Amino acid sequence: MTAVFARWVAVLLTTAILLSGCADPEDQPPRKQVTGLPDFSTLVEVNSPSVVNVTGVRSLPSLSGASEEENPHEWLRGLFGEDSDQLPGPLLPRENDGSGFILSEDGYIATNAHVIDSASKVFVRLSDGRELAAEVVGVDNIGDIALLKVQAKGLPPVSLGDSDDVRPGQWALAIGSPYGFDQTVTAGIISGVGRHLPSETTQPYVPFIQSDVAINPGNSGGPLFNTSGQVIGINAQIFTESGAFNGISFAIPINYVVDVIRQIKETGQVKRGFLGVEARAVDRELADRLGMEHARGAEVVGTIKGSPADKSALMRGDVILGVNGVAIADSADLTEVLGSLMPGSLVSLHVRSGSEEHDVDVVLSGLPDIAPRPDKPDAPTPKVPEEPELVVIDPLGMILRPLEGGGVRIGELDPKGPAKLAGLMTGDRLISIDRQPVENLSQAYRLIARIAHSRGKRGNDLVLFLVEREGEKRFFMPAFSGNPHQSD
Repeated sequence: MTAVFARWVAVLLTTAILLSGCADPEDQPPRKQVTGLPDFSTLVEVNSPSVVNVTGVRSLPSLSGASEEENPHEWLRGLFGEDSDQLPGPLLPRENDGSGFILSEDGYIATNAHVIDSASKVFVRLSDGRELAAEVVGVDNIGDIALLKVQAKGLPPVSLGDSDDVRPGQWALAIGSPYGFDQTVTAGIISGVGRHLPSETTQPYVPFIQSDVAINPGNSGGPLFNTSGQVIGINAQIFTESGAFNGISFAIPINYVVDVIRQIKETGQVKRGFLGVEARAVDRELADRLGMEHARGAEVVGTIKGSPADKSALMRGDVILGVNGVAIADSADLTEVLGSLMPGSLVSLHVRSGSEEHDVDVVLSGLPDIAPRPDKPDAPTPKVPEEPELVVIDPLGMILRPLEGGGVRIGELDPKGPAKLAGLMTGDRLISIDRQPVENLSQAYRLIARIAHSRGKRGNDLVLFLVEREGEKRFFMPAFSGNPHQSD
């Protein structure tokens, strides 16, 4: 009995020990996936001297034809009367304010192209208070990057990181001059990478870094840092319906910036490969029709006449799945990959035609100044006689007017109209409508007319407006229905 009893005691003890090691999972403490919060003070102290304020000065043209020495206020007499006390102060040049960062000890500085857009003079203010005139070495408007040079020595350059290593969830920090407050610091996390924005026609080649770092007017051109104090991007845009920061901002990856700056330094310009296709992402319906397991790739909708694609074996309806062995997820992916190649490059396109896959070799040409769009029989282009003086868009309660020196601005707004309620403001410079660039009123009229043709019957459609305000590019989406009008 004693031996049997001893065996049972041993079994019970062993069972108790095993059970004690198998506690209820809910009682187990979770493994920490985030340990502590960062202290950015050292990063800011080290890197702030490398961040600068950039001011682009645009001189106002004489509105009366008379010189300022003769009578700078003469053209205002009809509005303010003869009493000089009622006249405004001296006419000052218009300014674009933004940020930038020092790339080298001998004075090379990076910023956004839109910060110095149309500027006749550019000035850089250093963290020590010095203000220096800057030479514009080169500008890449498509990538929204500008390279400046100031005459100075011993400047503190930033350290550049590898934007290919950026991952969602990582901490990031911006230093810049929002609303003119120099050396302002904001922090947040990376919320996405490889973003292609709805403004693809203005920056179709940029795989933006998305973050929730607060960016406001004046931050444009400033650096986005990682926690190692390395620049991983240039802060460039915000997505907003109100005009203020809404929690989403976008930066141009520094690897992209470095390639652009290298080309500017070497040749004074930036070259990109051009295939000449209009493409769209493959949806599930098309993938099923072609027997594809996954909805991926870029479907060729049309080709530009005379382009490399037009002269190749590519056909409308083909799906481009890869370029030089790089998988293509969608049409934006295709544009980005092709744009990273130089004109004259021989590329191998992996293409699916129906149920068959094959390769098509094409030699890329250079990107045209203004790429023509493939003809679309279902999108008629209305005839516009002369360049109109204004375009009235009744359904949005807004008027478009020309900008001095070229371009289009938002004119008068109905206080209760959709455009005003969406956040658009008089004086905003119009950049694009529904992803199509706008350079003059005739172009704006055609785009609005096409929208009216294709959507007007449905009514209450949102139209994407990209505008520039105080040096920042902003998106607005008023509801549209109906037809535009132009002045004679």
